[in-house]
Amino acid sequence: MLRLIKWLLYLAILAFIGLVGYAYIGPFFGADFSPPTNEIRQEIILETD
Repeated sequence: MLRLIKWLLYLAILAFIGLVGYAYIGPFFGADFSPPTNEIRQEIILETD
């Protein structure tokens, strides 16, 4: 059981390193992480009684 937990811990650490690496190296390969910059306006009608 301890062997399985240790294996999962190593896998989680590798996944974290891969995610951080992708966040830094991803824009060089065409991944765009910036949010859309279009302004959206929507009319809201409040009903008062």
